[in-house]
Amino acid sequence: MLLLALVLLTVALVSALLSMQLAIHGQEVAIPKVTGMSPAEAERAGAASGLQVVVERQFYSPDIAEGKIMTQVPLPGAKVRRGWSIRVAQSLGPQRVAIPDVTGGSERIADLNIRRRGLTIGSVGHLNLPDGAVDRVVSQSPPPNASGVSAPKINLLVSDGPEPVVYVMPNLTGQPLGSATLALQDSGMKVGRVSIQTSPLPFQPPSSNDVQAEPALPSLGSQPSAASMVVAQTPSPGQKIVRGSTVNFEVR
Repeated sequence: MLLLALVLLTVALVSALLSMQLAIHGQEVAIPKVTGMSPAEAERAGAASGLQVVVERQFYSPDIAEGKIMTQVPLPGAKVRRGWSIRVAQSLGPQRVAIPDVTGGSERIADLNIRRRGLTIGSVGHLNLPDGAVDRVVSQSPPPNASGVSAPKINLLVSDGPEPVVYVMPNLTGQPLGSATLALQDSGMKVGRVSIQTSPLPFQPPSSNDVQAEPALPSLGSQPSAASMVVAQTPSPGQKIVRGSTVNFEVR
């Protein structure tokens, strides 16, 4: 009886393992070869195996006809589960479009010029240049009129102008508003909002004589003048600011 129980247990374990393998590998299919096909043909071949075909890249090729698939990932014969995607690169045929010269213009003009020729923008880098104008294309890859280009993309390097001048915000509290304004203007800063500090009135309990009287309103203070004293500022002292920043004051 013990031996029979062991045999039955072994059979049950083997059956469970086989069932698990069938469940895991039963949905696996082999990747078909789609290189040399058109995207439509590749999609039909992939659909027959329950797979999807995604065109991720396009390259120029003097050897592979335009519209045909050049490469694929995963490679043919690889085992994957149904629903997997085959990523492919498509040939654009030989290069027939001249690479334009877009340096010297703005990024927007370069983008329009590139797309008008059927090309696309690749990566765009930005760099602060001491002598460079703001929003000017200073370099491109591939260079103008290049031949043997692999992809229909042009990468750009755009100037953001000189590096902005950075200051440390000084402490202007306790100074007259006129002096603080002159100090900011000399450094290329701007004075923004100037508000007058209001102090709350001391609380006085109402007497029996003024119960019916109208509540008293705080006086509105005069408009800020050059002699008004700065009591608060934004940005606060010690913060880093760039040339042209706006500073707000509270005065009394």
